[in-house]
Amino acid sequence: MGVLYDYFRAADDATVLELMEKLEGGPIVTGEGTGVDAIDFKGIDPGVALGQLVAFALNVPWDVDLVSDELVWPSEEEAEEGEGAIVTRLPDSVRDVLAAITPDQVPQLAQQWVGIEEFAGYDDTDEEFCAGGIEEVAGLAQRARDHGEHLYCWCSL
Repeated sequence: MGVLYDYFRAADDATVLELMEKLEGGPIVTGEGTGVDAIDFKGIDPGVALGQLVAFALNVPWDVDLVSDELVWPSEEEAEEGEGAIVTRLPDSVRDVLAAITPDQVPQLAQQWVGIEEFAGYDDTDEEFCAGGIEEVAGLAQRARDHGEHLYCWCSL
């Protein structure tokens, strides 16, 4: 099994800490529902795969520092000790770029995004799959922006 990523929105870091305690470390997206606006984005990491989508949306070259997420949970010391789950906060600038993606932009972005190296080797990754993912993450970002919230990423090895 690969690395799992759930993206979600929350008002602030304190809300995330409470959520992680309630969920005993996650995941955020479950069949039982957590009451959290979240998407299961499987192997889409913030810095590389999502970062390349952000670069395409901005029409700039991708750089490893384009999406510089910040650790929220657990503490840095605890995160260094094990291979458990972590939660990071994405910059609001990334939220805003994703929120600004319009339905008219989705086909072109999907065509670009499907070609990234990170999707090579996945038989089920095509433009339609990428378009659906773009629509999901853009919608989540729009709701976060509209509610004055931040985007977070839960990750588990």
